[in-house]
Amino acid sequence: MKQNSHKRSPLVGRAIAAAAALLLGGGGLVAVNVTANAGQSDDGGSTEQISAQNASTIACPEVVDQIPEVPSKARAEVDRNLAQLDSQIGDAYQKMVSARAKGSMDADAMQSSILDPLEAKREASIKEINSSLDRWGQSPAGLTDLADCQLKGNDAAGGDGQTLDGEQQDGQQAGQDQQQGGQEQGGQQGGQQGGGPSPDDFQDITQVQPNAQDPNQGNGTGKFTSDCGVNENALRNSDNVIAAPGVSNGAHHMHDYIGNQANDAFASDDDLANGQTTCKNQEDQSTYYWPVIRLQNGQNEQDANAAGGGQDGNIGQIQTPVEVTNEFVGNPSSDVVAMPKFLRIITGDAKAFTNGDANANASWSCTGFEDRQLKDKYPICPEGSKVVRSFAFQSCWDGQNIDSANHRTHVAFAKEDGSCDNGFKAIPQLKQRIVYDVPPGPGFAVDSFPEQLHKPITDHGDFINVFSDNLMNKMVSCINNGEECQ
Repeated sequence: MKQNSHKRSPLVGRAIAAAAALLLGGGGLVAVNVTANAGQSDDGGSTEQISAQNASTIACPEVVDQIPEVPSKARAEVDRNLAQLDSQIGDAYQKMVSARAKGSMDADAMQSSILDPLEAKREASIKEINSSLDRWGQSPAGLTDLADCQLKGNDAAGGDGQTLDGEQQDGQQAGQDQQQGGQEQGGQQGGQQGGGPSPDDFQDITQVQPNAQDPNQGNGTGKFTSDCGVNENALRNSDNVIAAPGVSNGAHHMHDYIGNQANDAFASDDDLANGQTTCKNQEDQSTYYWPVIRLQNGQNEQDANAAGGGQDGNIGQIQTPVEVTNEFVGNPSSDVVAMPKFLRIITGDAKAFTNGDANANASWSCTGFEDRQLKDKYPICPEGSKVVRSFAFQSCWDGQNIDSANHRTHVAFAKEDGSCDNGFKAIPQLKQRIVYDVPPGPGFAVDSFPEQLHKPITDHGDFINVFSDNLMNKMVSCINNGEECQ
């Protein structure tokens, strides 16, 4: 598309229970089940088994990944139906949570009242996509086979868990009837409405061994920095003009925006070209955006009852970053070429909890510990250290397209030696570092689609290039000459 069950010590158990209490905030709902079973250890002593696990969610195949190309005349209708698929999963998940809160939903009822209707709705939307693609081109075979969805077990993120049906669901039912007390109130005293995060989603950064090069060290090439602030203007919405153009609340979670101030679901390239910018260099009108972080402290924002906020399970006090760094770096094996204007890049996967971790590449750390990066855990930082989110964007471009049907295949990550595959060209790589001053401990979470349970692995960033030609050329020259510029 051109231009377009394990044992834990009592001490650990008490720590997890305390973390759960913190996340619950006295009345909010978190997808955590804490149970204690007295028993005998191998040496005859008493043991305490504590289980802290996430509720099941609903996992559906990602339809957009199976659409290789979308004709321009079909784009709007396809985008609208893809957005409906997202809404359908979120609605079904909320129905599942509500049913379990009442304690009366067994596996058969779950299938007949939630999964079967969801499949029917998905099949209808997929047929609409097929019709539109056939009208203006050709639809891929087998799309309607993707309508079926399943329940996903209480496993860690990354695609290692089970999907459950029939007797498997019944066998886990007792452990999943945890959605109680506070669901009807939307978790207004803390915690995320509908589920997540779990205490198991957090890790003490001081217990992590160094596993990465400190991102502040660079890669030996030149560097161009664009200072666009920290969203002091509080520009936020739950749209995504890349993944769901023309669809209000297409993201189902709130985004922070810096740079271009004209970004919403309906922004055209012309709108972005004429938009105001928060960047110090006014020739950078690019748009940079990411899901907000919220404190689970019982203090809600004005969106507590709105789409993208409380209606989609995102509640709590939004945190403005204290620092945002946008750095563009080079390629260690070749010179870079200019990015085309309006190039769109998404890094990470907002649905990685159910999709698996193939496209999950955002990372979490703490200041002073950035040689220790976490992918599927939030960091618990020591006193005086701040939470850091890092995004590394794709740095190879197909040389033709500013977007693709799944918003991924027109760009790629470089190989380990820095080279680009398949005739792709090296372009400046955007690396973002976003810092937050949040209270120590497991009391924050990233906004997410409802069924993604606010998992840290779902973090992601978005970028649209709206640099002037002059400034982009300056960036390329700076990087290729090994200089540091802004």
